[in-house]
Amino acid sequence: MIELDGASLGLDDLVAVARHGATVGLGAAARREMARSLAWVDATLREDRPVYGINTGFGSLARVRIAAEDTSRLSRNLIRSHAAGVGADCPEDIVRAMMLLRANALARGASGCRPLLVEQLCAMLACGVVPCVPRQGSCGSSGDLAPLSHLALVVFGEGGEACFAGRRLEGPAAMAAAGLGTLTPAAKDGLAMTNGAQLTTAIAALALHDAEVLVRSAERAAAMSIEALRGVSRAFHPGVHALRPHPGAVESAARLRELLAGSTLVDSMPEKVQDAYSLRCTPVVIGAARDVLRYGRGVVQIEVNSVTDNPVMLMDEDVDNHAFSAGLFHGEPVGIAADAMKVGVAEVASLSERRLYRLTTGSLSARLPPALAGADRPDLGMLVPQTTAAALVSENKALAWPMSVDSIPTCEDQEDHVAMSTTAAWRFWEVVQNSRRVVAVELLCAARALRLRLQESPQARLGSGAEEVLPLVEELVAQTDVAGEAIEAIAERIERGQFA
Repeated sequence: MIELDGASLGLDDLVAVARHGATVGLGAAARREMARSLAWVDATLREDRPVYGINTGFGSLARVRIAAEDTSRLSRNLIRSHAAGVGADCPEDIVRAMMLLRANALARGASGCRPLLVEQLCAMLACGVVPCVPRQGSCGSSGDLAPLSHLALVVFGEGGEACFAGRRLEGPAAMAAAGLGTLTPAAKDGLAMTNGAQLTTAIAALALHDAEVLVRSAERAAAMSIEALRGVSRAFHPGVHALRPHPGAVESAARLRELLAGSTLVDSMPEKVQDAYSLRCTPVVIGAARDVLRYGRGVVQIEVNSVTDNPVMLMDEDVDNHAFSAGLFHGEPVGIAADAMKVGVAEVASLSERRLYRLTTGSLSARLPPALAGADRPDLGMLVPQTTAAALVSENKALAWPMSVDSIPTCEDQEDHVAMSTTAAWRFWEVVQNSRRVVAVELLCAARALRLRLQESPQARLGSGAEEVLPLVEELVAQTDVAGEAIEAIAERIERGQFA
């Protein structure tokens, strides 16, 4: 069991819970911290002091006072009114990640809500109750209000829908089927559940994990293409990259050398002194993506263990009012990182398409058959898979437009600058999906090209990277005569890390 304390959750933990069913629980120290802030909230209600979101209205209605006996109803009404999301449901792994992140943020003890709320989320994760959360409706500030409210509907038995044991049920029915009760919201519970950037972070974190796997898969595909195109390895020499020592480029060049080791196809054309950019610049471009993902990982790791409520309770401050209203819910840090990361991944796919274009173009492929169509295959070869890759790369260009520079004021101009970070994260996620399929097309083409090279030169030896995965690609291709099915099968293996 992974113990939640609001400070030590790792990205690998998040993936384990979201995708592999790992269980979580509230740590004892975290329970004590939560109890401290909850006790202060209860005392504040007894003393009838105004504190935002506890006994006042929300947003532009912050000056409206709420009687202590109505605070539970205030939380309930907040959840119902804010559950305004629309569109298709989020994938279940993203919802599970969002639930985990919300539980971990509350476990920090700065939110003034009950430990029971975290325990409820942990129990839902353990039992496999996954609320149905619409993808659209969040501007990223004040956090992901609408998506988190759809989660809260199920937690508090206020309606909504959830998936359990392969069935889509009404929220209360799903909880009952799992043997779980629902909670009656206390004073701060509604705001604590809905005010945070956890959907944005969940999307970005899982997309980041997948992007890191994809980049390593793209390096393997690149090495296979470089071999098939009889490329020049001098572009990857460590001394070359020491002259411009961006960490990602140095790492990528080293990996290409490792994957190409033992190949007799590279450097086999003495008359060729240099390759096209899509080959010799591979470590520079993929290295830049590695570096931007490294930056994004730092941002996401901070966010995974951050409190993003409003107000937050600073219980160790020597003040009468421990509730501080600030802007920790604003999604800009993750939004800007997601925008940067999607650009990096989009460029990995763009370069991949250029390499596979050379593989399928007779005049550019160092005498490979045009379209990689073998003499025994009267077909169009790999022409249309390359077209598919071109379509995906073009779509990535539109998705890569930065969302974090956009803002439309909401909440009667109380929220006069919003992050649009949730859309930035979704677009990062979509770019990763598209790019995975582009790299799958390159692997498909490079495998065909390498097999043709071995047929023309049976004595040739492949590099260690190609030798390891060529049988896997050919096995997947042999299972279908439909190119799209082969591409999807390879993409699914990329996602599982079998090419990384």
